[in-house]
Amino acid sequence: MIMKTRRGLKKNNVVLRERELANGNISLFLDTYRGGAHTYEFLKLYLVKARTPLERQTNKETRELAEQIRTERERELNHSQHGMVSPTKRKVAFFTFADNYISKYQKKDIRMVQGAIKRFRDFLTEEQPKQNQKTLRADQITSLMMKDFVQYLESRSVGEGAHGYYQRFKKVLRRAVAEGLINRMPTEGVICKTDKGLRKDTLTNDEIAQIARTECQNDEIKRAFLFSCVTGLRFCDVNELKFSDIDFGAERMTIDQQKTGKPVTVDLNRTALKLIGEQRSPEENVFYLPSHTACNKTLKALVKRAGISKHITWHCARHSFAVNLLRLTGDNKPDIKTLSATLGHTSLKHTEKYTRIEDELKKKAINSLPDYI
Repeated sequence: MIMKTRRGLKKNNVVLRERELANGNISLFLDTYRGGAHTYEFLKLYLVKARTPLERQTNKETRELAEQIRTERERELNHSQHGMVSPTKRKVAFFTFADNYISKYQKKDIRMVQGAIKRFRDFLTEEQPKQNQKTLRADQITSLMMKDFVQYLESRSVGEGAHGYYQRFKKVLRRAVAEGLINRMPTEGVICKTDKGLRKDTLTNDEIAQIARTECQNDEIKRAFLFSCVTGLRFCDVNELKFSDIDFGAERMTIDQQKTGKPVTVDLNRTALKLIGEQRSPEENVFYLPSHTACNKTLKALVKRAGISKHITWHCARHSFAVNLLRLTGDNKPDIKTLSATLGHTSLKHTEKYTRIEDELKKKAINSLPDYI
């Protein structure tokens, strides 16, 4: 292997190096030394054994291109060392970067990440219409802009929505920092508090029964939603539920939750078993559903047709399941640890919000009594 150095390494430097391949060609790569460590970037640029003037000219142009890339990388390194964004990266539009980030995103909360970016677009459209979204750069996102964005989220989101979207947006910004588009997080010191109350609407047992009696344009969606109401499963878990997850003999199911990655076992009552239906092949899905958006659209129409004026989304089924368990009386009422285990929560703090909403409902019921004096 040939290792030719263009010049000696300095404290922070980018050096163009060469590596001889088995076929006799030369591969060009960059050796970056920073903070006591070397990193290598193979450019996929090659010098061939030149036998003709054309090949010699091609090699010359290839080397010049590699040198241009080396110069650019060194410029980026120097700017980063001094807390500045390089001119090249300053040209990258934030939403171009964000769209590319989402296209490569593999985690289960991708809808929340997409929602966070959409809400930031809506925020700019409604609150800062003079800002050109096509040319907005990551380094133009300021702390003041983030404060206004948080207020926008809090005024339009319910429950933990504002906090959840803000956390996902910060995840995108952290990647922008890692890729050198910005030098520091504009969200530092900007807090979006989790709403302590569970303001999302829930369904009573009578309302769930009313939905069950109401005709739906897609019975599969209604059946799956009712199943969420009696098991507390999230949409993503219902959508992926297979017959292999169900133990018909023990009348229970065990799944690996997509959100937490942890297993949860849920007992199945008579309603849940009826909704599942006859046992089929282990690898078959229990429910075959369209997209999350399409399901919520159908659900919205179903709730309206049932004569229920509440704002109900699919996740409200999970909330309704928890609150309806807490409304039980006597020995049937679960304690918070049992409820937490049933919902598959990783911490009791996630379950405590349901006890707060139950207390709020009790207080509301008492305050609705007439003034007798």
